[in-house]
Amino acid sequence: MSLKRIAVLTSGGDAPGMNAFVRAVVRRALTHDLEVYGVKYGYHGMIEGNIIPLDARSVGGIIQRAGTILGTARSEEFKTPRGRLEAVRNLNEHGIEGVVVLGGEGSPRRA
Repeated sequence: MSLKRIAVLTSGGDAPGMNAFVRAVVRRALTHDLEVYGVKYGYHGMIEGNIIPLDARSVGGIIQRAGTILGTARSEEFKTPRGRLEAVRNLNEHGIEGVVVLGGEGSPRRA
């Protein structure tokens, strides 16, 4: 079984290159016929179900913009079992099978 639908999220503080990362993930995924979703505001957005479809048009012209088009936020709630269960429920609701995460030291560890 291969992936059909993924999400991308940015977490922690804003940093240069986050938009380039989002754009690269989306464009590369589309070349492999994957559906791509963006999680707005990091793990907090995953818990809240703030998940939007992304396509080539939605990531066009974003490289020169500061920060991240997806927004970012830290989430204490994601550290709890209840928060993680809610996040997984929202991913499942959208049929998302994998998540690509960009962030500082805590972001990949939580992934």
